[in-house]
Amino acid sequence: MKTFIAEVVAHLIKKDVDFNDIIFILPNKRAGLFLKKELSLQLNKTFFAPDILSSEAFFGELSQLHTVDNIEALFIFYEVYLKLTPKDQIESFDMFSSWAQLLINDFIEIDRYLIEPSHIFDYLSAIKDIDHWSLDHNQTENTTKYLSFWKRLITYYNNFNSRLLRDNKGHQGLQYREAINNLEGYLASNNKTHIFVGFNALNKAEEVVFQELAIQNRAEIFWDVDAYFFNNTLHDVGLFLREYHQKWPFYKSNSFNWISDHYTKKKNIKIIGAIKNVGQIKQIGAILKDEFKINNGDLSNTAVVLGDENQLTPILNSIPANIEHINITMGLPLKSVSISSFFELLFNLHQTKSKKYYYKEIIALLNHTAIISLYSKSAMIEKNLYIQEINTNNITFIDFEHLKNGLIESQRLVNNLFSSWEDKASTALNNCIQLIIELKNSLSTNRNQHLLDISNAYKFYTLFNELKKLISKNDYVTNIQTLFGLYKELLKSETIDFRGEPLRGLQIMGVLESRLLDFENVIISGVNEGILPAGKQHNSFIPFDVKIENGLPTYKEKDAIYAYHFYRLLQRAKKVYILYNTEADVLIGGEPSRFIKQLQIENIHNIENLVSIPKTDLDVRELKRVKKSASLITDLKLLAEKGFSPSSLTNYIRNPIDFYYSKVLNIKETEEVEETVAANTLGNVIHKTLEDFYLPYVGMQLEALHIKNMIKKVDDAVYSHFKYYYRLGDFTKGKNLIIFEVAKRYVFNFLKKELETLKSNHTIKIIALEQKVRVKIDIPELDFPVFLNGIVDRIDIYDDTLRIIDYKSGKVEQRDVEIVNWEDLTSDYKKYSKSFQLLTYAFMLHQNKQIRPPITAGIISFKNLQGDYVLNFSKKDKNGGYANKDIMITEDTLDHYFNSLQELILEIFNPSVDFVEKET
Repeated sequence: MKTFIAEVVAHLIKKDVDFNDIIFILPNKRAGLFLKKELSLQLNKTFFAPDILSSEAFFGELSQLHTVDNIEALFIFYEVYLKLTPKDQIESFDMFSSWAQLLINDFIEIDRYLIEPSHIFDYLSAIKDIDHWSLDHNQTENTTKYLSFWKRLITYYNNFNSRLLRDNKGHQGLQYREAINNLEGYLASNNKTHIFVGFNALNKAEEVVFQELAIQNRAEIFWDVDAYFFNNTLHDVGLFLREYHQKWPFYKSNSFNWISDHYTKKKNIKIIGAIKNVGQIKQIGAILKDEFKINNGDLSNTAVVLGDENQLTPILNSIPANIEHINITMGLPLKSVSISSFFELLFNLHQTKSKKYYYKEIIALLNHTAIISLYSKSAMIEKNLYIQEINTNNITFIDFEHLKNGLIESQRLVNNLFSSWEDKASTALNNCIQLIIELKNSLSTNRNQHLLDISNAYKFYTLFNELKKLISKNDYVTNIQTLFGLYKELLKSETIDFRGEPLRGLQIMGVLESRLLDFENVIISGVNEGILPAGKQHNSFIPFDVKIENGLPTYKEKDAIYAYHFYRLLQRAKKVYILYNTEADVLIGGEPSRFIKQLQIENIHNIENLVSIPKTDLDVRELKRVKKSASLITDLKLLAEKGFSPSSLTNYIRNPIDFYYSKVLNIKETEEVEETVAANTLGNVIHKTLEDFYLPYVGMQLEALHIKNMIKKVDDAVYSHFKYYYRLGDFTKGKNLIIFEVAKRYVFNFLKKELETLKSNHTIKIIALEQKVRVKIDIPELDFPVFLNGIVDRIDIYDDTLRIIDYKSGKVEQRDVEIVNWEDLTSDYKKYSKSFQLLTYAFMLHQNKQIRPPITAGIISFKNLQGDYVLNFSKKDKNGGYANKDIMITEDTLDHYFNSLQELILEIFNPSVDFVEKET
């Protein structure tokens, strides 16, 4: 394949031009590297390389103006705005910046297309007047201000440009307009021939310069368009070049170079639909793996063109490991770097007006990967312990002093991160710069392993210094919010450029970076509507119809530009892979691009349509299984000697593998801050409150007066226990306040039920509270001791019957404490775990000779205090609503329970029965 650049160089050599007298002007800077390579290949001699400029650089030289970047232009425009706007209509810089950049872009567009500004702004002002014509005699103050703003646009434009010219600066549009003014002087002082290569859509200023140079025989223009597109008046690819051919006077008597014939030649095109970005990325990785084999490891003639720049980071992680040489033409967006998310967290933390910081923001910053290198080993341990303290004590909001006292070994880091910025932009920038300096110093100790991190840090260092320089000259940016807005604006346009060998290996680039370059193998991703092309976006103050009338580009022209770039990639290629997202997305579109549809309708090439289906292993999920080795049996014996609690046994019934993790391996759940009071905390508060209330009356028969006295103390008692169990957590507002009130209501409602019971001539005598029980059980098949442990919430005598009571803060219903068949007792956790617990308490107390059957055992559910508020265990003679229920627990009942318990214990210790996960 002979590239377009190679064809141009060969043509010039054939004409025997003197390359010292030539200036090459290309659409972008990147193509210049490939041009130099081609010159060195075809000119088999030593020579001085000719001047090679991008279009922007050429017009920048022609204008003799220094380029002003977006942020600096914004500050200069605000100065102009302050001088020209009535004081009662001036907006803060923060509000101004939200719309001013859009207006500056319109100024640039007007200048690039050499439009007389009054044609635009007078028109806009007249439109707004017409829109509000009915209000002429009764305009509100806001309407008057609104209309006066549109009338001032022409003044803003003129003064903004004048201010830039006074400082010998210019935005891109102003540079193009000034270039036209300087063209005559430039031609008089420069005798070189200008070679324009590979342009497509020109703005008006470019058209004027190109034509003037060509007419004066000072330029040669090499277009790159295929006859198939050029001759088809309906095809957008040739839209601009057909127009230049027809309208430029130069082409009335000169040939149009060049119209080639490459597109219709045989090509292998595969259109591949993939699921989301990840599907496309994985498919690209697979294609590259195949191409690497086919091309014997040489991918220098292969390009990956990304329709969506956000695909760059994941694509770098999906390139096969054996591909060593990669050149990335597009920059990595600065917002994609991990340190970017760190500073976003930091800015968000300091935007709060409170003197205390939210614990999640603190932990996220302390644990962020970007600053890990700033911790010594001991500081890292201290940091982890500090975070553990936050979780243990439920500290939701933390002040600076607490952080300093908790992180003694990281004082400098704590000061940089958490000392108050006092809502001052200058303080914020100084702290950020200091952080980066600290980070750079720590990374430099092992420089070779952290080259990319150091490069990223340096980029942010320059960014913050640029912001510092700008705000030091102006007093518009004073608070953190405005600074953060500017920071994010800069982040959008800044990239980290990769350095490598640009002419060697696989090329990865964006669509615009592919201009003028040709590859035999092309992989294009993100070919969806809304991405390629971008679709009907109208980010402008200038209405669509006004743009058309004044010859400004609209989305139609922008679509034609992308059509040219897309088809040009295919023009000389031999093998093409086009990937698109098969999943519709409301925000960014999901259907295949119109370019794909056009390819299919043209029916010129043999196109293979494919759908990429991810390879998935259809393995049946295996349940976790742990065999009982001799050492595991030994651990179980130790556990048996320590004692099984009713909850641990029901945990085994629910899921043996959970029992293994929690009881055998002793793995605890990760402790986290309870932002909202957890169920177990609520239960602890209620249990402890009732224990304190009833403890003075153990051994006594309750009286109504006792309960009334308890009711008076509910608020204070619940508050006291909440403070203890919720530690430093805040329960004065939000959900926690509601839960606090619920706890008081639960205790109050329960005491009311107790009072009603006593007033109904029933008696209650408290025997024991929070009774600890430990018993040894004899199982003949086992030659080692097995113990049961437990705590019984309450033992009392109700009338003449001894009762065992278990408190539950959650909801329990009567059916949860009923059983028909004894063999079911250990079979279903959900149905029978409550019955199993009650019977275990009864069995242990009977073994210790603390009770003598018959007795009853029941649950008091604080969420279900309806009717008979004690839900008694009962044995039913059959299923259904008409079964007879026996609530008395007898010796016979406990014998049946013990048989079930014995079977359960034997199963736990049976070496041939593995711990097997139950499906949930």
